Amino acid sequence: MDSASKLLSRFSLNHPALLFSIIISLLIGAESMASVLVAPTVVFLSDKDKTGRMTIQNPTDKPKEVSIYISWGLPTSDSAGNIQVILQDSGVTDAHSAKDWVKPFPSKMILGANASQVVRFRANPPANLPDGEYWARIVVKAQEGEMNLPVPSNQDKITTKLNMITQTAIMLKYRTGNLVSKLELVNAEARGTDSAVIVTASFENKGNVSYVGVLRCRLVDDAGNLVAEDRLDLAVYYSLTRKVTFPLKEDQSGTPMRVEMAVSTSGRTDISDQDMIPGNSLERSLVVNQ
Repeated sequence: MDSASKLLSRFSLNHPALLFSIIISLLIGAESMASVLVAPTVVFLSDKDKTGRMTIQNPTDKPKEVSIYISWGLPTSDSAGNIQVILQDSGVTDAHSAKDWVKPFPSKMILGANASQVVRFRANPPANLPDGEYWARIVVKAQEGEMNLPVPSNQDKITTKLNMITQTAIMLKYRTGNLVSKLELVNAEARGTDSAVIVTASFENKGNVSYVGVLRCRLVDDAGNLVAEDRLDLAVYYSLTRKVTFPLKEDQSGTPMRVEMAVSTSGRTDISDQDMIPGNSLERSLVVNQ
């Protein structure tokens, strides 16, 4: 008996809510068995070329049922810099949404073991679209065949059949006219605790495209010696707060330090030069508040 069967056999069907919770946990842990690979990580379309493509690959030895559809969702953050993306399939009113006028072909497929498939996208934007960038999410769902889940042996012989489904959502961008990439640093602070220095930076997009770049932070001591450094990929659509945490050693707590922060559109390795829109650079020096 495998570990999933042993775990399920401990619980009676007299506790369906508990059993359901266990099943969901097991399926989350099994997601890697049902996954597919997609490339690239961003699909670009434009008024000069209204078509794009994405490759979906099944790296396993089992066929997958794959569906592709267009949704909406931008990265948002709270004041502490925690990021989330919430997908929205209806009721989208954002003026920069391309959700309703981009279509995938094909939208469904059976992807054989170790096989790959090219999916094409076609944009049919409304007339007289203002200059700028328009966004959507490409959602890819992969589903395996049915999996039988056993129940305790002292019950009637019942088998539950469930499908394992994984989902990924990548960004689609449509560009038209004159494109401007410009970012403003609204607020930034560096705060020291007993165990870390926490940097938070809030940005606002002042261009008509998403600002895509890199946030670099260097933690230095009072003499200018490097203590630690980090970098984050940055994508600001409207406004966003990012957080960088530098763990400290015991003897570093309370030591006077500062953070040298820099933002620019150079240094991205996941987007080709031809798809990058150069923008302004920002620099700020922050004293660590203890």
